[in-house]
Amino acid sequence: MAQKKIVIIGAGVVGCSTAYYLSKMGQRDITVIEQGPLFETGGSTSHAPGLVFQLSFSKVLTTLASQTVETFKELSSDGQPSFYSVGSLEVANTQERLEDLKRKAGVGTSWGMEAYVLSPEECVEKCSLINPDNILGGLYVPSDGIAKPLRAVDIMAKFAESCGTKFYGHTEVTGIKVVDGQVKAVETNAGSFEADLIICCAGFWGPRIGEMVGVTIPLQPIAHQYIFSNDLEELASESGEVTIPLIRDQDNAMYFRQVFNGLGIGSYQHRPLPVEVSEITKYGEGKEMPSVKPFTPEDFFEKPWQDAQGLIPGLTQAGVKKGINGIFSFTPDGMPLLGESQKVRGFWVAEAIWVTHSAGVGKAMAEWIVNGAPTLDLELCDINRFDTYAQSPAYYKKRSIENYEKVYDIHHPFMPPETSRDMRVSPYHMRQKALGAHFNEKSGWEQPQWYEANDSLVAMYENMILKRTGWAAKYWSPIIEAEHLHTRQYAGLYDMTAAKKRLEISGEGALEFLQQLTTSNIDIPIGHAMSTLMLHELAGIKDEIKVIRTAATTFFILCTGAVEASWLKKHLPVSNRVVIQDLTASTCSLSVIGAKASEIMYSLDPRTFTRSKWELGQAKEIFIGNVPVLAIYDSYVGTQRWEFFTTLDQGLQLWDLLFNVGEQYQLIAAGDRALENLRIESLSFRNGKDFWSEHDPYEVGLDHMVDLTKSTFIGKTALLDRKEKGPKLLLTPLILDDPSIVVMGYEPVFDEEKASGFVTSAGYDYSMGKGIVYALLLPETVNKGNELSIEYFGQRYTTKIMSNSAVITK
Repeated sequence: MAQKKIVIIGAGVVGCSTAYYLSKMGQRDITVIEQGPLFETGGSTSHAPGLVFQLSFSKVLTTLASQTVETFKELSSDGQPSFYSVGSLEVANTQERLEDLKRKAGVGTSWGMEAYVLSPEECVEKCSLINPDNILGGLYVPSDGIAKPLRAVDIMAKFAESCGTKFYGHTEVTGIKVVDGQVKAVETNAGSFEADLIICCAGFWGPRIGEMVGVTIPLQPIAHQYIFSNDLEELASESGEVTIPLIRDQDNAMYFRQVFNGLGIGSYQHRPLPVEVSEITKYGEGKEMPSVKPFTPEDFFEKPWQDAQGLIPGLTQAGVKKGINGIFSFTPDGMPLLGESQKVRGFWVAEAIWVTHSAGVGKAMAEWIVNGAPTLDLELCDINRFDTYAQSPAYYKKRSIENYEKVYDIHHPFMPPETSRDMRVSPYHMRQKALGAHFNEKSGWEQPQWYEANDSLVAMYENMILKRTGWAAKYWSPIIEAEHLHTRQYAGLYDMTAAKKRLEISGEGALEFLQQLTTSNIDIPIGHAMSTLMLHELAGIKDEIKVIRTAATTFFILCTGAVEASWLKKHLPVSNRVVIQDLTASTCSLSVIGAKASEIMYSLDPRTFTRSKWELGQAKEIFIGNVPVLAIYDSYVGTQRWEFFTTLDQGLQLWDLLFNVGEQYQLIAAGDRALENLRIESLSFRNGKDFWSEHDPYEVGLDHMVDLTKSTFIGKTALLDRKEKGPKLLLTPLILDDPSIVVMGYEPVFDEEKASGFVTSAGYDYSMGKGIVYALLLPETVNKGNELSIEYFGQRYTTKIMSNSAVITK
């Protein structure tokens, strides 16, 4: 990237990390503006306890944390480190938590991080303060530790200054100048700073900055209790700030760290204490720094303090010295808010980031800005992932508070959210409720998972259904399996409204525009559909999309979600030769899938649905009864599929027409979980689940969607380079020998005793009577073809690579 005028708002650990890495990557015109003093600014960095528990079930958060540790370990001044590698212990008070720690240790192996499950006695060997009688075991991560963010910030800022970065403290942002949708300057009480690019790193003040340009930053500041104990007798001889491991007691929603001869203790047990941004004082307006609220002792000196003494008996004699309610940012999904807003060009965001992930985020933001894409997949953190429904305070405040309340819960991948529901409902919702649908949320839509109306099918398929137990049986029903089997034998009616974003791209330049963004030649005949890929500048897969050409200059596009739609919009030329319309909120979709699908459609309208009139991949604008639809005939999960798109006002009528005529063919309404099982059984890989923007088409078997004879497309040069170097991982189907084992995803795969990759999707193949999983594996493991094993809750299960597998992608 050429030199640009970059203004960073906020000189906390995130703002300084971003300036540091931008400077390391050669940017020389950087200005950092801070409303408080430099560098104890009064934001969360100033009071954060600095605990770095790196490992989580999120690959991206674990990687960002690991990169933060690497960065902080490199930064020291006058012999004072910015990171103390003392390790961490997560203890379990319940058997359920202990099992979850076993699962977490396996995920650590998947993400390349050492983690060990210890007995109570082994936990005491790591930290003698712990009472072993109150725990069943613990998880030890030796590379965790304590960050000293203010020390790191000082060193990073000095480096950035040596490269030309200018820092301004006590400088309040009063406005942002935007011209024709592009940022131009940051207005402050000290004057105006010209900018080609602005990065908002203002922490919990971020929403106020976003309002200046009309961009919603959906975070909720919440006060969190943290106390300091008096000196413990057991730590009386300690001279260093921290020498013992961090401790996390998630069953009691508490954490502990040494502070010289005492302990710092944080608690999530208390009631949520949300704080409005408008209520947060500026630096110097109160006795405490802005990020600290008065301690509320009534929230602590009941159960939390008793629990703390139960785990660490020495606290009983020590007592409490003081406490604070420190403010942190929470988001609706617990993920950071990163990237360039699609609403305003040049307005970048790096918000809702804890010290744990700070330097990793700074590195990723610098790569993203300079190279056009980060090396790490950040789709789950993208600021553009929230559609308009999720930008309302009514949605994100409630959901963020719920996220706070559940932060230390044991999280299941199918656990539904409780708040901010019914934000988006398809026109079939009343029919689905009448059929006893169990709903979860998908892109804000209420999406049926299975239907109680199909309970009678369980007896019909009883001898075939794989019964789940334990972890796999949570948020599950045997009805899911019955719907799966019934679709294979007869047909299922599936609500696909939430499955994809629906866009119409039109205009004289539409074809040229899409050719530049996609890897295939999409100059297809009118009335045909094809699947293709979009790559980013580093040749990672941005999305697999379906393109339907409805007219010479009009294309109907199905992409994965809001992030992928924003990618398309980002590249929209300034001229008016191309128009993008988001039709998602005004349209709906239904699919008839299964062995009887074509018979059903022929019975409905023999003249329109005569097989001789349709070929695979064909799309037509037709009427079904009175309902105008865009109909596509193709195969899906190895069987017939008819997919229909219509407007919301016509959706209910379309459901009734299809459902009524299908009854004679035993058509059922079926849920999203059955559809997912069908996908896995039929060897269909899915974007965002089995591969993401870190992977290229050659690694995941999608090179048939790449036309290298095209003169150019985004990512082509990098793709040729990656092709020549060869794959880093290969997406590979595996078979589990034990059919009763149903893994859930992210479990490590071993080649003998060497970790060789991890599971992405998992299900059950009824045609073979075996478990089937997809895994990203090292190429050398795939080439050897040895017997492998998958670790699931600390146990190893034999698996082998599926031979001669034909992979379908949808």
